Amino acid sequence: MTAPNRTTAHDLKSAPLFDHLEELRKRLIISVVFLAIGMAVAFQYRVALIDLVKGPLRYSQLYQQDKVQVVTYNLTDQFMLSINLSFWAGLALALPFILWQVWAFIAPGLYPHERRWSLPFVIGAGIAFLAGAAFGYTFVLPSMVRFLLDFLGGTVTPILGLGGYIGTVTTFLVAFGLAFELPILSVILTRIGLINHGLLRRGWRIALVVIMVFAAIITPTPDPGSMLLVAVPLYVLYELGVLLSRIFRVVAPEDAPALTP
Repeated sequence: MTAPNRTTAHDLKSAPLFDHLEELRKRLIISVVFLAIGMAVAFQYRVALIDLVKGPLRYSQLYQQDKVQVVTYNLTDQFMLSINLSFWAGLALALPFILWQVWAFIAPGLYPHERRWSLPFVIGAGIAFLAGAAFGYTFVLPSMVRFLLDFLGGTVTPILGLGGYIGTVTTFLVAFGLAFELPILSVILTRIGLINHGLLRRGWRIALVVIMVFAAIITPTPDPGSMLLVAVPLYVLYELGVLLSRIFRVVAPEDAPALTP
């Protein structure tokens, strides 16, 4: 009689884990499908996407004087660059649907009054990523490209590998997009118990230093205004993350009604 009891207990303990793994597998497959659809759509506009990524070059005086060449070096570069760019553009298109799968995975662990935040979560995260990429593309990238290309005042002729240039720009834009996801990340980490609003509030000085260092790294210009243009929005997002962490903090069931927004 002892052995069957041990087997039953083991099954009861293992069942929730396997249920979670199966649910995770399902959500990952759906997310990959949405990503593939987004890539297929973006691939149809690959030429326009490359022109869009090359847009910041027009702020360079050398580029305006036709003294900057953007070239490819290998036979397969154009195709592989189109795939790479389609991946990131497809990810941006599929992001709301992927985030919906993320929410669907964590929603069973939330209280009913918290689940109503699903739509704001998905919409907010998608808008935040796009806003971060747009902010970097519009306000930071032009000055960075102008500074780096015109640094020697035309004494050399820059020849830019299209692959390296696109890789740098997409990495920069993705970094900005992810940075603008700080409030959403704070909600997720709060819900799984890794952080709380008190920890974030106490660590504001460290966060400020990290943000200033990050801003200085990604804006390699001597102008402190450009660095502040990056740092100020990021710190505002950090403070928003502290507020959301407080709203979505894990509480006992009897205390939940008191936190209804």
